[in-house]
Amino acid sequence: MPPFLYIFLGALAIVSALGVIIQRNPIHSLLSLISTLLTIAILFIGENAVVVGFLQIIVYAGAIMVLFLFVIWLLNLQVETGPTGHLALKAFGSLGAALLVTELFFLLAPPHLQVKFTREPAGYGSLASLAGKLFTDYLVAFEVTSVLLLAAMVGSIALARRLPVVVEEQPRVVEKIAS
Repeated sequence: MPPFLYIFLGALAIVSALGVIIQRNPIHSLLSLISTLLTIAILFIGENAVVVGFLQIIVYAGAIMVLFLFVIWLLNLQVETGPTGHLALKAFGSLGAALLVTELFFLLAPPHLQVKFTREPAGYGSLASLAGKLFTDYLVAFEVTSVLLLAAMVGSIALARRLPVVVEEQPRVVEKIAS
């Protein structure tokens, strides 16, 4: 990947990560987080870790963000009042800010701070190396994470479940008055 693209994607990831904490609307904040995760996935793919990049897209930008979206809907978070802006304008502003940061880096960085790229060994980021690490060195952490996600799912279902309301029978006042 050319250095300009690498630094641009890094700056875009930083700007969109700042958008996560600056946004007042929780849905816009979630979209900024998805943008951050997609940018990081593109960086992984650019470093020849294609499997890790696609797992980033599928697991985090896909499944986890859908879970976050359901939590936002479940909690019924309201938008804070204040100055509002257009989402497209914010997106183009983020792209412009990332471009300016990249250009500023190339203009002001001394030669000894320039990015030096190295090549990773063959098979880095492949499915075989990921599976080897995941199911040997990190097997316990993988299983604990799956149990933790299952507990979180059961807890969210228990919190979202509505119990039926039992209405007690009130004596009819009209019948007592009439008699």
